[in-house]
Amino acid sequence: MTTASATIDKNGLDALIKALAGRGFRVVGPTLRDSAIVYDDIGSAKDLPEGWTDEQDGGTYRLVRRNDEALFGYAVGPHSWKKFLHPPIQSLWKAARSGKLTVHVEGAPSVPEKFALFGVRACELHAIAIQDKVFLHGPHGDPHYRARRENAFIVAVNCSKAGGTCFCVSMNTGPRVGSGFDIALTELADRGRFVVEAGTERGREVLAELPQQQASNEDAAAAGKVIEKTAASMGRHMKSDDVHRLLLANLEHPRWDDVAERCLACANCTMVCPTCFCTTVDESTDLTGTESSRTRRWDSCFTIEFSYLHGGTVRPTTRSRYRQWMTHKLATWHDQFGTSGCVGCGRCITWCPVGIDITQEVAAIRGEPT
Repeated sequence: MTTASATIDKNGLDALIKALAGRGFRVVGPTLRDSAIVYDDIGSAKDLPEGWTDEQDGGTYRLVRRNDEALFGYAVGPHSWKKFLHPPIQSLWKAARSGKLTVHVEGAPSVPEKFALFGVRACELHAIAIQDKVFLHGPHGDPHYRARRENAFIVAVNCSKAGGTCFCVSMNTGPRVGSGFDIALTELADRGRFVVEAGTERGREVLAELPQQQASNEDAAAAGKVIEKTAASMGRHMKSDDVHRLLLANLEHPRWDDVAERCLACANCTMVCPTCFCTTVDESTDLTGTESSRTRRWDSCFTIEFSYLHGGTVRPTTRSRYRQWMTHKLATWHDQFGTSGCVGCGRCITWCPVGIDITQEVAAIRGEPT
């Protein structure tokens, strides 16, 4: 991270949003809707969740008022940024028949929509980097993801509050942002301003347009203390340095049967996960048989149809599907992409209807009390 050089107040934050919109970016960030903090279009700082925080635990999420006017005084909600970069539904192609022998096929264009992602946490930056490996750096890149990702402007935020299910410190993914951003903010809620840093040249260009003041040594020290306090208050922890070996050495551990009795195979954990990327393809044809289309949509390894091959499904039980998800996320993802597939955001714990906790499952397989 670059050295802190400036501070801005809420008016400067508003100017930042307007500067990005003026450059043609669709600015999306945290806002209140349906009793949750979700990511959606924002037009000014007034759209941010001022004075709100969240309380999270296994299968539990609720908003409560803070005793200050912090704009980023919450952890993470049900949305992740992948819904903008890797949307839930993506048209792939359409085909139309003209006459008896002529068929015209038109691929869906890779629309380079310009997103400004506003309020991205450290764990989420790591999640985006993981999806970059999947969709950009693999042998078969995704042109739709590339078009969105290459145009994205990222305004990151250092976390000032750890959620009850957060364990980013265990995964070495937060709470301090390190790279992958254009501008980074650290909120000093008690001072009503933000320490701001630029991580790229275009970030410096935008920052130069904002009303700002030179950051004092006290501001820089206060920003560091905010991050240190967050790191010391994680709601969960997980020993992760040997989890690859641990899980692959325990594929028949009785804990898999225990979790299968509780798991609903609802796929909530994969839908809220910022790194899960499984998809399926749907094809449809009109009633006349002259037009057809193919669409890609999010899917999950928890659905019984996902592993269907001719003659049956490969993973017919909840036990086998949960084991596949967890061992892939924490173990074989290393073999496939060189990193863990988990960033410690805790969403899979919070949004599991029965409160299954991935950190507790690892601890149980390790033989630790849960």
